[in-house]
Amino acid sequence: MLSRLLKEHQAKQNERKEQQERRRREAIAAATCLTEALVDHLNVGVAQAYVNQRKLDHEVKTLQVQASQFAKQTAQWINMVENFNQALKEIGDVENWARSIEMDMRTIATALEYVHKGPAQPTSS
Repeated sequence: MLSRLLKEHQAKQNERKEQQERRRREAIAAATCLTEALVDHLNVGVAQAYVNQRKLDHEVKTLQVQASQFAKQTAQWINMVENFNQALKEIGDVENWARSIEMDMRTIATALEYVHKGPAQPTSS
């Protein structure tokens, strides 16, 4: 009877050990699945962040190129406006020169008319 109780006890202990081992393996498997699911979930976010970062980098490069082109074009426009202003100043200078010459020519013409007509004759009173 004692040996039978011992065998039953050992059988129950073995059964409990097997059940405990099975539960341990199931817990490890469940923890592994949970860890993989969490890592996969995080990887999706990281992958999306990486894709977004690459898109942003591309957009930054494009914007830099466009800003550089705009700066060059603006410099050309400023140069054109400065040249136009200079041309306007020159036209104004030519106009002033022409007025000055015209006034000088009128003065000379008046003087020549005066010389040609002779001295004014005194009027008799």
